[in-house]
Amino acid sequence: MSIPEAVGAACARIEAGDPAIWISRVARDVAEARAEAIARSGADLPLAGLTFAVKDNIDVAGMATTAGCPDFASTPTESAAVVARLEAAGAILLGKTNLDQFATGLVGTRSPYGVPRNPIDPGFVPGGSSSGSAVAVARGMVSFALGTDTAGSGRVPAAFTETVGCKPTRGLVSTHGVFPACRSLDCVSVLAPSVGRARAVLRVLAEPDSRDPYSRTLPITPGSWSTDGRRALCIGVPRAADLRFFGNDGYRRAFQAAVQGLANIGWTPIAIDYAPLREAAQLLYSGPWLAERLVALTPFIDEHPESMLPVTREIIARGREYSAADFFRAAYRLEELRAVWTAAWEELDLLMVPTAGTIYTLDEVAADPLGTNSNLGYYTNFVNLLDLCAVAVPCARTTGGLPFGVTLIARAGADGELLSAAERLMPALGPAHPEVYASSSASSTGAD
Repeated sequence: MSIPEAVGAACARIEAGDPAIWISRVARDVAEARAEAIARSGADLPLAGLTFAVKDNIDVAGMATTAGCPDFASTPTESAAVVARLEAAGAILLGKTNLDQFATGLVGTRSPYGVPRNPIDPGFVPGGSSSGSAVAVARGMVSFALGTDTAGSGRVPAAFTETVGCKPTRGLVSTHGVFPACRSLDCVSVLAPSVGRARAVLRVLAEPDSRDPYSRTLPITPGSWSTDGRRALCIGVPRAADLRFFGNDGYRRAFQAAVQGLANIGWTPIAIDYAPLREAAQLLYSGPWLAERLVALTPFIDEHPESMLPVTREIIARGREYSAADFFRAAYRLEELRAVWTAAWEELDLLMVPTAGTIYTLDEVAADPLGTNSNLGYYTNFVNLLDLCAVAVPCARTTGGLPFGVTLIARAGADGELLSAAERLMPALGPAHPEVYASSSASSTGAD
């Protein structure tokens, strides 16, 4: 299929699909004209003809950025750095996707634009906050999508939609032109149908940017994007006493099978004390980093309190409860926890955890929006605080037919090795039911 044909087919799938996936879309004639221009150019572009979407807290010139709040919308004249880099590499933007409002949530239901339907079972949440991006990939509407990830927003929706969610090392990918949740922790994430596709996109995006004060140069060379596939790795897994599945026995058994998958390829699972990671995770939403979310929205939250969803307003407003002294005490404790975990790396190559301990129905989240969301962050919230990189990958479904995934986690700057390890491990995790991708292979051209 030619690039223009693939773009036309992708637009047709979008038009016939779930409207709650999208907040705004590129006009079909504009996307097709872009496809024609790329096809005619014959340029050797690394992402030529691949279609993509971006979460609607990422700026696109001439398209409103809402962050999931209509009254907050503004129209930028400049695209975010990540969008500019992807388009320069030949990728074709098709639209901006739905999200948990202000990227605050892991459930994917906190949006006035509707709830993107979970592609496996519409009675369950799609995961958030990058809900629309993950579902657009799973439905084969785009070749890949960008999300953001502060607490797990690029990993939980990947698990619930059977896609790959790559959360790079903080500072590896520019956040210039991205509306912040916690600016010091935010990452742009990649949602893709395969590890190979995620790698191809991340290689385009991984460049320092002087306009992003948190950007940094990391020792990632072209050769470090792969690792010796024959080497046996030592993988840390939480000890049994630390694992929590919130009553979901299917997820418990699925994780046991994933740990067995490590052994099946000759890797060594090593039980680790999860307590330092759990304590670090609790700092994100039960500590002064909530004040950083408040900083991003002042004075909007004061002037337009009714414009925000009640649950979002309640969470962010709690940032007022913390003082500067509270922040320094938490920061000191975080450094102590970081030191403990740094020592643990001496015997580990990677860490593997369930991406989420359970999946909830829409009704369960509606009945307990804060408790369910908190549970979904049990295995995700510590990663950015401790400056780690992560990739969420799908596993075989539970015996009840529900999606389940694991996340591999590595040191800062080990993104290339991490993706190579994930690619080697995935065949041992069982089939992830690729029929959910709804002919995603027809939605793109270009290298994987």
